[in-house]
Amino acid sequence: MSATPAVASATASRPARALPAWVYEHAGLHRLELERMLLPSWQIACHVNSIPMVGDYVTLDLAGESAIVVRDRGGVIKAFHNVCRHRGARLLDGSGHCRGTITCPYHGWSYRTDGSLLAVPARESFPLLERERHGLKELRTETVFGFVFVAFAGDPPSIARSFAPFAAELAPYRFESMVPLGPITYEEWEVDWKIAMDNYLESYHVPIGHPGLNRMFTPDYEDQSHVPGIARGVSWMRTQESSRWSERMYQRLAPRVVDDLPPTLRNCWRFYSLLPNIGIDVFPEQMDFFQVIPRGPGRCVIRSALFGREDARPQMRTLRYLSNRINKEVNAEDRRLCSRVQRGLRSSSYEPGPLSGIERWMLEFHDLLRERIPEIGLPAAPAHLARA
Repeated sequence: MSATPAVASATASRPARALPAWVYEHAGLHRLELERMLLPSWQIACHVNSIPMVGDYVTLDLAGESAIVVRDRGGVIKAFHNVCRHRGARLLDGSGHCRGTITCPYHGWSYRTDGSLLAVPARESFPLLERERHGLKELRTETVFGFVFVAFAGDPPSIARSFAPFAAELAPYRFESMVPLGPITYEEWEVDWKIAMDNYLESYHVPIGHPGLNRMFTPDYEDQSHVPGIARGVSWMRTQESSRWSERMYQRLAPRVVDDLPPTLRNCWRFYSLLPNIGIDVFPEQMDFFQVIPRGPGRCVIRSALFGREDARPQMRTLRYLSNRINKEVNAEDRRLCSRVQRGLRSSSYEPGPLSGIERWMLEFHDLLRERIPEIGLPAAPAHLARA
């Protein structure tokens, strides 16, 4: 992320402050966020090894839109709007495999995996149908570090260019060769998507909100970096062992078991936040991505998946078990903390408080929101949003 907005806000005549409460649960504003922030942004659909065979597919839903990401007959990964060109029926759900064709469950129109229209039942009843003009509508894609990104609208900057400053430090992890360690998961939060992203973009809360992480690692705000649109933090494993068994065993095992990484990378957890709604967590033994997907004002879904280098050793299974156990608790802590914020913002007594310098990446998120949706800078919801 560019540091300019955060520095400018922090050095103004008054301290930078959090957003007003109304922006975290407003239907009119929510529609603008989808239109101006979420849809014209890159979204992770899957990893290339999540769809290894011809006909394998994954779907991604966002703000009323849906994408099919599929490996075609030539082995090329493509993305299409998940909409039949006849009457608009949704074609596929979840993930799976289609044997050569994508067939609409409503009237049976079928499409090749390259998106072209293959067959139409009762073809003679469509005398003017031009088959070549009725293929699936393709979406823009970009594959970076083995992950397939799609954009539903707009012209967001290249993901590869955005991540280029971090390419060297990520190269040893060999993301491209990783395989899924489980299915994509979805977790409902009664929390506005912006509250969840505020939480993921700042580590000021870690020493209090995540005591386990604090026992194991230094706060990642002690080692932060950024480029436009991406914030990076690194937590380093403490030399003093945790008092908790699972944390202590992880600290002991990780440096010994993950022997295919340079020694320094066996002792750190890395966190990358891609605006507006994506996070990537990199551990020695595995990594994950997550997306904060709005489900309406004050509600969101965390879509996530876990990946790792192929390794069947028992000690690696133990290490990943410990990592998942620790991260499950961290995620539960984040969910509870965000829920407390959502409830607290409904109080008539709340007014935006000052922000710490440690919260500067959250502030940049807020600056981007204000840039795309100027109404967010207002202390109260404007009347025209209620009519939107």
